[in-house]
Amino acid sequence: MDINRLFNKDLMKIAPYEAVDSPETLSLSYGIEINNVIKLNANENPYGPSPKLSKALNDFRDYHIYPDPNQKIAREALSEYVGVSPNHILVGAGADELIDLILRCTVERGDSVMICSPTFGMYSFSTYINAGLLIDVPRNQNFDIDLESINRSITDRTKVIFLTSPNNPTGNMISLDSLTNILKNDILVVVDETYYEFSGKSAIGLVSDYPNLVVLRSLSKWAGLAGLRVGYSIMDPSIVNFLMKIKNPYNLNIAAQIALMTSLEDISYLQSNVNLIIEERERLHAVLLSSDGVVPYTSHGNFILCKFNDGIATVLYKELASRGIFVRYFDSLVLKDCLRISVGKPEHNDLLIGVIRDTLGN
Repeated sequence: MDINRLFNKDLMKIAPYEAVDSPETLSLSYGIEINNVIKLNANENPYGPSPKLSKALNDFRDYHIYPDPNQKIAREALSEYVGVSPNHILVGAGADELIDLILRCTVERGDSVMICSPTFGMYSFSTYINAGLLIDVPRNQNFDIDLESINRSITDRTKVIFLTSPNNPTGNMISLDSLTNILKNDILVVVDETYYEFSGKSAIGLVSDYPNLVVLRSLSKWAGLAGLRVGYSIMDPSIVNFLMKIKNPYNLNIAAQIALMTSLEDISYLQSNVNLIIEERERLHAVLLSSDGVVPYTSHGNFILCKFNDGIATVLYKELASRGIFVRYFDSLVLKDCLRISVGKPEHNDLLIGVIRDTLGN
């Protein structure tokens, strides 16, 4: 029997999402002790979650009970954190699930989804998974969005545009003026604020005025919960209600809910770590800016995109990996000769800087 005959033919054509390897895989692949792996390739929080989380997870006793499908406790807690009513909030298994849900509830075959590359790869991946057509309106040389081209490229079959602010991997923001201009179109405008806590700038204040605005947030970065998958969205209650209808009933598992609640009860500690990362981001940017052969872009996230002289990025990527330091290399024309570096602890960043300077001959 040819089992492939049963598979969805469109899905068979889709290339898998290029996720980063785990520390265990990197350790085995490069022959490096796992404790010596310095992972600066996935924008993870090097300080981890709240120290109160381990006890909270250990003390919980009802793991045999299904979680609340309506997410009542989680939505009420997030309501206090973001300052909107719970009926504007939906929680997901990371922002990735919410991206997929949004496309599932809007896109039909022949509909288009707009992105502004370079940007987060899950938008295009999830568009293809949901049988949508992708419209890419590239950013300019400074990685700012091309507002005129965006408005000109929207058609009557365009359902969604994804805008990341700060943008991953470039680190720059979208202005509220540009956003309100795009919101005048009859499409769903999704602003991904996964890195909000590192920028302090948000579009949430516009949600009440624009029912076609969706703001995505995550606890992966600022709260160190990447491994537990907790994201949430702020949007018009009509969209929340529709997504509640089609989501998996128990998509927020109990461990993730405990992690969410514990994080929101320990904001001062987590914010102090965010401040450390911001300080390191600025220090790392200044050091790289003073080095020959590299141009670091200003970032409002927990990472820095760097452009190197022709051919150096791949050499540096391999040299860093041989030392157990892993950064993100994008094999694309628009990011040719670029590496994205997640901000690590000071000692990690110092090792990184040393290898960069040695490789560049500084």
